[in-house]
Amino acid sequence: MGFDPIYMAITAFAMLASQFVGSMLKKRFQEYSQIPLQSGLSGKEVAEQMLRENGLTDVKVISVEGQLTDHYNPRDRTVNLSSVVYNERHVGAAAVAAHECGHAIQHATSYPMLGFRSFLVPYVQMSSRMVQFVLGAGIAIYMASQNYWVLLAGIILFGVSTAFSLVTLPVEFNATSRALTWLKTANITNGPEYEKAQTALKWAAMTYVVAALASLGQLLYYLMIFMRARNRRR
Repeated sequence: MGFDPIYMAITAFAMLASQFVGSMLKKRFQEYSQIPLQSGLSGKEVAEQMLRENGLTDVKVISVEGQLTDHYNPRDRTVNLSSVVYNERHVGAAAVAAHECGHAIQHATSYPMLGFRSFLVPYVQMSSRMVQFVLGAGIAIYMASQNYWVLLAGIILFGVSTAFSLVTLPVEFNATSRALTWLKTANITNGPEYEKAQTALKWAAMTYVVAALASLGQLLYYLMIFMRARNRRR
């Protein structure tokens, strides 16, 4: 399987696309971190204002270690911002802070796709621990005995992770839409700043697109193996 040209092409695409998008995201964030926000607000202040204006007075904004480690935690209702976002007063920080608040608003308003993604989390955690072993065992068993049912079990487990990746896309795009709408209507960013915020969040969203496409490609590859195996038994 490891030397199958189709599998190698999918793997190469995933690696190259991920590296390209990741480098572009870092490049844009570094570029926009040199552009002071005309409103003078820090990432923390942007987040607090957006939460306050959306009636979320019980969500805390805290600082976490690392770079591009920003996230919203629905369990303790915290917007977690990396230090380069939390403390800084530039376009990149405003865009990231507003995006994470978009997730907090999704949670507060029971956005359906966020709820579905949260529902999938424990199943994804379980499948991620088992999927490689089950897929490997399934292929080995099929090669030895022509029994393809263990392979099907591995595909189902992998499908859970693929479903999670696909469901993540509307969640991320919706959070970005909420962020950009608020940044514009609240006059946090002026015209040129708003365009840069759009670009920064576009590249952030592309990381999820690449991950979803790579996962879908792998799932289709494993399904192709299964269909071949089933057809040979007939």
